[in-house]
Amino acid sequence: MSADTLYVDKELSWLSFNERVLQEAADKNVPIIERVRFLGIFSSNLDEFYQVRFADVKRRILINEEQGGDSKAKELLNKIQDKVLKLNQDFDHLYNDILLEMARRHIFLVNERQLTEYQQNWLKRHFVSNLLPHITPIILTDDMDVLSFLKDAYSYLAVEMKKEGQPNRYALIEIPTDEIERFIKVPEPKGKRRRKTIILLDNIIRLCLDEIFSGFFDYDSVEAYAMKMTRDAEYDLTNEVDHSLLENMSDSLDQRLTALPVRFVYQRDMPQDMVEHILSMLRISDYDSVLPGARYHNFKDFIGFPNVGMKYLENPSLPPIESADFTTNANAFDAIRQRDVLLYYPYHTFRHMTELVRQASFDPKVRSIRINIYRVAKNSRIINSMIDAANNGKRVTVVVELQARFDEEANIEWARVLTDAGVKVVFGTPGLKIHSKLCLITRREDDGLREYAHIGTGNFHEKTARIYTDFSLFTADKSITTEVRKVFNFIENPYKPVKFSHLIVSPRNSRARIYRLIEREIEHAKNRRKAGITLKVNNLVDKGLVDLLYKASNEGVKIRMIVRGMCSLIPGVKGLSHNIKAISIVDRFLEHPRVFAFENGGDRDVYISSADWMTRNIDNRIEVGAPIKDERLKQRIMDILELQFADRAKARVIDKDMSNAYVKRGNRKKVRSQIEIYDYLKQVERTEKRQASKQKNE
Repeated sequence: MSADTLYVDKELSWLSFNERVLQEAADKNVPIIERVRFLGIFSSNLDEFYQVRFADVKRRILINEEQGGDSKAKELLNKIQDKVLKLNQDFDHLYNDILLEMARRHIFLVNERQLTEYQQNWLKRHFVSNLLPHITPIILTDDMDVLSFLKDAYSYLAVEMKKEGQPNRYALIEIPTDEIERFIKVPEPKGKRRRKTIILLDNIIRLCLDEIFSGFFDYDSVEAYAMKMTRDAEYDLTNEVDHSLLENMSDSLDQRLTALPVRFVYQRDMPQDMVEHILSMLRISDYDSVLPGARYHNFKDFIGFPNVGMKYLENPSLPPIESADFTTNANAFDAIRQRDVLLYYPYHTFRHMTELVRQASFDPKVRSIRINIYRVAKNSRIINSMIDAANNGKRVTVVVELQARFDEEANIEWARVLTDAGVKVVFGTPGLKIHSKLCLITRREDDGLREYAHIGTGNFHEKTARIYTDFSLFTADKSITTEVRKVFNFIENPYKPVKFSHLIVSPRNSRARIYRLIEREIEHAKNRRKAGITLKVNNLVDKGLVDLLYKASNEGVKIRMIVRGMCSLIPGVKGLSHNIKAISIVDRFLEHPRVFAFENGGDRDVYISSADWMTRNIDNRIEVGAPIKDERLKQRIMDILELQFADRAKARVIDKDMSNAYVKRGNRKKVRSQIEIYDYLKQVERTEKRQASKQKNE
């Protein structure tokens, strides 16, 4: 095979993943309100794709024109445009189908033309009293710099005012969804109480254009058309020596506000002269994506679409499971000292993590707490516990990742709050993102100082812990906790030599360690010992790792993979990857953990990690993978993975055509792994609780 056919372009693979999200919106077995929310997830994903992936391809084209380089980027961009156009068409058809499905269940998402006179009058009163104070139109003039104020994360209405004999006037109205709910429930007249009517904020504004402009402008007609712009989300850090990293990051966010657009989406019936006028003001280039669309943009708000109907119209709740290890001990430290504890969110409650740091914040035996945050909740109990600990005289160090994409502003603010509270805040080094999920608590006990560590695959984020699947390992194993302390020291002194024997730490040893683990499986296969690799990641695009997996396949190593998002590796190709099978699972929870398992001749090694198999995670970030030493926990992880490989409801095959075909059920039981895992873990915890109770009574 030629080099070009060995790998799938990561951008096209990413779009294939988002197509799987759209499949969930199309699946009539999914409750109707959840289908609407999947449309929102698809839209939010696509926004980020343009901000990051598409913007990167555009930069490669521009660099090639100036300096030479990636000559294939233009071809890739055309493929992206074609795929996005197809996905958007599918989205529009699906949206209309879902509206009809909701109507059959007496839920109506209406526009301003579908209202009764009673509802129109109610909405106009509501608009004047509650909405109008939040709306200030921007009147477009030829000398205006639109890019200086147009916001990336917002949808706008482009307004055209016509007066016979005069040039058309244009204005922009920002849809103020940061201050007002986008979905407004409209009251029904008597006799129609069963009917539930919802209208978008956009359409209320369309209904009330006269209330905004009348008395200020003379016009014969006024019309509004939806539009949305997406900017390049990348930024450059200044290197001035008199600027701190915090100041540099604040400056870089200002740069993002004026970054050039990469996508412009507009209502397809917007007049052509109006489209051209706005494109000119936005300085849209030939390489940007200009897409005609429907009446509504910023569909990401639909992630929070309200269920105004019966409970069965959305997923039934799955109450979080409590860990028997934590609930059967007097405190979290007793539980972890007794044996390693493994949690799997969102099946397990995240409260065990917040309770650990809450206890540490006032426990008189605790001397210090060190934690690194990448993304945290808006009202983070983790952060509050760090502040409480500092107030209680503990030595608290919080590593704040200022370069966490789209969370930079929030993290800058958290850094200031923590510093004001007396917490030691560490920012790390520019260009070396800290993506590990670590916490280290040092405690004075009867036998001396003891350390307790958390190593996870997900963020310390109470909200995402309810919708992302992630592993958390809690351990007092000295071989692990000592190396976690070394990681924190490395973060503060990244150029000081450090060696890790147990943890897999990027950028220090990840590539070398993972290469050795794969090579070891190759040797086992050659010597006819048990050999195999089980891999679960969000993304697999590093060519060095892909090539080594191809080599392992050709040497007889059986490889199974679960890849949620981008996958550059092509499974199942004779003479290249015939021993590799890969699936992707998209369901109600976002699959987020990274797990690497190596058969090792029958003595299996299992690792959990914060790192995907991408070049940036292996070579250019601080990431941490930890070995699972407890055989009981190893088996638990493998049991969970086996349930996912058995999925016959939400698993799709990853192949060279990116067809997203569902794994065939055949005559097998229809297994939906996320539900099966919940039931499995409930049973595990019941058994653990019984055993703990039995031991106490003996």
